[in-house]
Amino acid sequence: MSDTVRVREEVSIADVAERASVSVATVSRVLNGYTNVRQPTRERALEAVAASGYRINELVRNLRTAESRLLLTMVPDFGNPFYAAIVRGIDSVTRQNGYYMLLCDTGADPLRERSYFDLLRGRRADGAICLDPAAVQKALAEEASALPWVAYCEFDPAARMPYVGIDNHLAAGDVVRYLIGKGHTRIALINSGHGYLYGRQRLAGYVDAPNPAWQIELDSLDYDAGAQAAAQLLALGDQRPSAIFAVSDTLAIGVMNGVRHAGLSVPDDVAVVGLDDIAVAANVYPSLTTVSQPVQRLGETAADLLLKRLRDPKAEVPGVLLPHRLIERRSA
Repeated sequence: MSDTVRVREEVSIADVAERASVSVATVSRVLNGYTNVRQPTRERALEAVAASGYRINELVRNLRTAESRLLLTMVPDFGNPFYAAIVRGIDSVTRQNGYYMLLCDTGADPLRERSYFDLLRGRRADGAICLDPAAVQKALAEEASALPWVAYCEFDPAARMPYVGIDNHLAAGDVVRYLIGKGHTRIALINSGHGYLYGRQRLAGYVDAPNPAWQIELDSLDYDAGAQAAAQLLALGDQRPSAIFAVSDTLAIGVMNGVRHAGLSVPDDVAVVGLDDIAVAANVYPSLTTVSQPVQRLGETAADLLLKRLRDPKAEVPGVLLPHRLIERRSA
């Protein structure tokens, strides 16, 4: 037997086109992200690419088009499950349009975020979707204003950047009005810090409602932080709140753990409401009443806005607020 290893013959774009029963031009349009291809044809071409093992020569294409076909998604906290559905939405749209997505963990650190913006400046990435705090974005807005990026959830209205999110002021007001309708007048708010625009907006929605109560600000949105905040509120004894609104589901689930640890029950002793409707919210005990954000659709919209900027850098790309929905479950 010969020791020579036979290299598999390289698959060409013509082979892909033949397998998909479409023209070479159609495969090329799909791979280059053009939108003037019908969805069934696009899917057939992408299936043929995957089945054939065809690999695009990115170096040649980049030299020809000065494009990287790489989009950045900057996330401040990989540990928060809220971001998972967002990333899925972004990734589905970018892949359908012939781009690759690079997930970037910024840790809400302006220096780390600046290093990712440097990829845009050096044309090593074509665009970015930024989920970092508005305070971080504001610090970079002037130097990054000419770069193609979209703000997600967190945005600086004065920066004139395209953004995607929900009406956080209204969402918080909906929660407080819901709890007041349930007979609660002692309503606590566990919020993120003022560095987050959504935190300021949700605080405003909470204060605008009748009978605002206790307010706790946290730098973390994890389960332990929620449990510790609940312990702080419950230590008030007879003055403790009868309901707690936490600005994320991870905090709210932590709050429920803290209530149980104190020997109390949810919702009989303390009602709890979260915000986001992450996958686990319906599966904890008791199931969590929360405000649902259309996270996957928000991610898809963010990607659509970024692609619109890339197709026409001079186009006016508006900010988009999508509707939220309060979901009543057993925790409140």
